[in-house]
Amino acid sequence: ENFKPAQVLDSLKVSSNHLALNRKLHFSIAKDDNVHFEVDSLTGDLYLSKELDYETNSHFLLQVIIKDYNNPPQNSTVFLSIDVEDKNDHSPHFQDDFVVIGIEENVPVGTLVYTFNAKDGDGGFLNSKIEYSLEISNTGENPFLIHPLYGTLTTASPLDREITRSVILTVFAEDQAINLTDRRLDSLAVKIVILDINDNSPSFTSSHLSYVMEDVEVGFLVHHIVAKDPDEGRNGQVTYHILAGNENKAFVLDKITGLLTTAQFLDREVQERYSLTVMALDDGSPALSATQVLTIIVLDVNDEAPGFLKQLYETAVPENRDPGEFVIRVEAVDQDAGLNSLLQYEILPGAGYEKFKMNSDSGELVTAASLDRETQEVFSIKGSSVNYLPLRSSTAQLYLTVLDENDHSPLFAKTQYQISVTEDLEEGSAILDLSASDEDAGLNGEVMYSLIDDTYGAFAINSVTGSIVTTKALDRETKSQYTFRAVASDCSTHFPRSTTVSVVVHVNDVNDNDPGFLQNPIRVFVPAETAVNETVATVRAEDVDLGSNGAVVFNLMMAETVFQVDVKTGDIILREPLASKDFSTQLLVTASDQGITPRTATAVVIIFTEEQEEVISFSHSLYEASVPENSAAGGH
Repeated sequence: ENFKPAQVLDSLKVSSNHLALNRKLHFSIAKDDNVHFEVDSLTGDLYLSKELDYETNSHFLLQVIIKDYNNPPQNSTVFLSIDVEDKNDHSPHFQDDFVVIGIEENVPVGTLVYTFNAKDGDGGFLNSKIEYSLEISNTGENPFLIHPLYGTLTTASPLDREITRSVILTVFAEDQAINLTDRRLDSLAVKIVILDINDNSPSFTSSHLSYVMEDVEVGFLVHHIVAKDPDEGRNGQVTYHILAGNENKAFVLDKITGLLTTAQFLDREVQERYSLTVMALDDGSPALSATQVLTIIVLDVNDEAPGFLKQLYETAVPENRDPGEFVIRVEAVDQDAGLNSLLQYEILPGAGYEKFKMNSDSGELVTAASLDRETQEVFSIKGSSVNYLPLRSSTAQLYLTVLDENDHSPLFAKTQYQISVTEDLEEGSAILDLSASDEDAGLNGEVMYSLIDDTYGAFAINSVTGSIVTTKALDRETKSQYTFRAVASDCSTHFPRSTTVSVVVHVNDVNDNDPGFLQNPIRVFVPAETAVNETVATVRAEDVDLGSNGAVVFNLMMAETVFQVDVKTGDIILREPLASKDFSTQLLVTASDQGITPRTATAVVIIFTEEQEEVISFSHSLYEASVPENSAAGGH
């Protein structure tokens, strides 16, 4: 078909014999068939008058008329069949210049993506036979395969939109002309868009750990939860939800932004760690999700005051120990953490606090001086625990009892006791209550009493009360003074201590004795001529009592004019002359002591002259009286 016009295609001359050479012929082509071809009317050469196009007309049938002008003239018709041979003058041709194809990412390998159909205007089989091939525009792996004959584009490997969103391919269509240099091709740019399906769950990119101060205000941003979903559109739209761990509604989560804020005030001392199970959910159908345990650690601020484990500490410490003696360890806790919980211990100023020292770190209390229980038995001091960031403190009471050692002897109030008692005390009467004090405590300070030296059986002491009592009736006239020693001993089980004191008991007189006449009755012979005022006789009486109780005075029991008795001396004095030589009389003389309740004795004084002698006679022949038992001696 690429034969150039005006060139001889063929010759229609008859066979070259002698008859033909002499013949005169005229060649022509029927009018309907002379568009592309012409014939030389004389020579019969066939010429191409117009370019041929195999794709337009690949075959011509020409009717050639041959006129013979010889005699006789005759005409003949020749049909000439002309086949146009195809020349590869057409390139393959795609209908579109650019094709965009969408395919879901989850299609299996071998899925038909597209069928390319290029056209080639050539008529020859090989010139119009098209083979397809493709090239990828980048250096990545080509996930597609094209069938060289059918132009079908299929998947050659799994697709993943999240790795490769689209692929740009160049598809070639090439004819198969025999001569390789004659082969022609066309290309088509193809963009394959890999369509998303919801094949990816959200993935958290934010940290699983967050910190927040416990004193933040409500609404404070604690954490920004972020999860990525590589899917597209609604498949990649993530919302956030708290599944667990927020039962007390401490936090609120914005489901769109993922901003986690406080919904109430936090308190690390109540809860220092929250574990929230957070879900990220995409909007695909079906929806895919992922969970994360978000740990929120509440950081401490110094909002708690220290607190002692006990508000009152009680203990005991021995007296007389060297300084540095361990007393007690106090302990306080601070619910805060870290530096906020570091405590310093100290003793607050107060009575007796200088006798102790406290380790500021450990809270151990030791003595700073030797203690004396008898000086101070109980110390009530205050201990303080302090946190300095900022200053917060608490106090506790320390009640310290000093334990006794037997370092004191019992002590009497006096170094000597002198007491006077009356001799008429009944047996068992208390005469003296001794009291010895011992500054020690317990058995060391419990005092027992005893007597040493001979008390002649007159006294005993109550070992507990120290009361000295009589153990028999006293008689001053027998023994007027007792001297003995009393002992006060403590009850210590180890090395008891004691003190001795002297006791002098003076027995005071009571008027318990009657006066006694040295002679009774008294017979006095008085001469009748005795002068007036002359002492005719003297009565004598004694009283063993003391003082006024033993001072005796004399009186006549009945008034008498002839005789008179001297009150003090007992002299009987004649006051009137005797009436006769045979005078006689009886005088009843009383001897009385001068006690408060005087006691009296009576004596009979018989006075007579020489001529008269008095005869003594009783006034009654029988005397009867009743005496109670247990009557005291000397009673009337």
